[in-house]
Amino acid sequence: MNGSVLPEDVLRDAPSYTPHPHELADLELLLSGAYAPLTGFLGRADLTALRRRGRLADGTPWPVPVTLEIPGEIAERLTLDDPLHRTVVLTDPEGAPVAALEVTDAWQTGERSHGVGGPVRRMGDGGHGPFQRLRRTPEEVRALLPPGRTLGVIADRPLHRPQLAQIAHAARTLGAHLLIMIPVSGPGPDGLPPEALVRAVFAARDRMPPATIVAVPLLTRGDEMRDALLRARVLGSYGVTHVLSTGEMLSGGNLRVLVPRELAYDNRDGQWRWRDDIPPRNRRLAMTPAEVDDLLDRGFPLPEWHTPPAVAKELVRARPPRRHRGLVVFFSGFSGSGKSTIARGLADTLRESGERTITLLDGDVVRRELSAGLGFSKADRDRNVRRIGWVAAEVGRHRGVAVACPIAPYESARAAVRAMAVEAGAGFVLVHVNTPLEVCEQRDRKGLYARARAGQLRGMTGIDDPYEEPADAELTIDTTTITVGEAIEIVVAYLVEHGWVEPKMP
Repeated sequence: MNGSVLPEDVLRDAPSYTPHPHELADLELLLSGAYAPLTGFLGRADLTALRRRGRLADGTPWPVPVTLEIPGEIAERLTLDDPLHRTVVLTDPEGAPVAALEVTDAWQTGERSHGVGGPVRRMGDGGHGPFQRLRRTPEEVRALLPPGRTLGVIADRPLHRPQLAQIAHAARTLGAHLLIMIPVSGPGPDGLPPEALVRAVFAARDRMPPATIVAVPLLTRGDEMRDALLRARVLGSYGVTHVLSTGEMLSGGNLRVLVPRELAYDNRDGQWRWRDDIPPRNRRLAMTPAEVDDLLDRGFPLPEWHTPPAVAKELVRARPPRRHRGLVVFFSGFSGSGKSTIARGLADTLRESGERTITLLDGDVVRRELSAGLGFSKADRDRNVRRIGWVAAEVGRHRGVAVACPIAPYESARAAVRAMAVEAGAGFVLVHVNTPLEVCEQRDRKGLYARARAGQLRGMTGIDDPYEEPADAELTIDTTTITVGEAIEIVVAYLVEHGWVEPKMP
């Protein structure tokens, strides 16, 4: 699996495809050997056996489906009984080849998609991105481990003093070498970018026993038990013999699992001990992730009794106070609802403070400059909104404020924009300008509703195309009975109340 053995002309002529992020993560684990004994994506026989018996078709236990879907037009170009015409080159998001997939099974999964199975072979130099030196293969890591027991810990959150005390106690009790595995497939449970999580774990390194640290693109699949079994499989491939279950992470499989008792801080001597061994008056419980996030959001220091200063420094760098963090304010509503006018007024108000750069992404301007050529079909509307979301998220990544105001009628596109902002480390505030359709029609400054009613314009939101009302809006405004100035004040008040902007001086 370390290099392709297919003829160059086969690879040159093979269709290429960029898998989704979760599929790319699976691909990296397949290529590294972390998913051993798997050598590729599963076909129908294995998937059927897995669904029925929890085992592959040959009887090998395996916890989760590892699957890949490709567009139907690519699947139709393949000839499965011809080894020279059944290869797909899988690429990273920049289009660089990562692996060659030899498709041995294909089946339709949707109107325009096919599931495919078959072995994968590495292409290229093995990947790019931060901390590549930590993305070592199981074989490389096993060669570095000392003989004897190895205690595995999956650090999907920063390690604070209570977790560090649990790790040290478990390693000492077992007499085991420590292996810290950091998931780097995307933001963690608390929204930290993977590179920030790696820095935070390294900041705690002087507080833990000697350790081997690896970065692995582990994903969660929404099934706690299956996730636990898969993580145990991956840990085992890296030579782990025992697993410490910390926080919300559970493990299973053939490894010994240690479930530590809850620790608390003893203010008599500043040590972390088993909770029940400390008198209640001297006991301080560990902070919850929500409490840590709240302190960071408000710009308060993390207490040293709970978080080592070096870890706190990394967390503050990655998650500055909300008033200094990137933000996407996303207005959605019917044409004529007032969203563009409110958005422009909000952008002007925020510019007055000079605290952060403000970028206004007005729907009409964006269609001219960013989305020229797109029509008003559902697919093109989705593309337009996603393009706006991508730009807005990049503004937020660099700690500016993006104010966007497309119609954005579809829930799936709005959810995608929110996800982009969160992944970029920015805040996201959805403002639903819920002005009734009849009021918007009365305004009709551009004459669009009149043309739609007359049959001269198709795809008009609210007339012959639906608007899916947001169920997750942070703020809802109806401009029927309030002025533009009052609407802007409502939005600013929300941002001030939730710490995104500083209150204006009187």
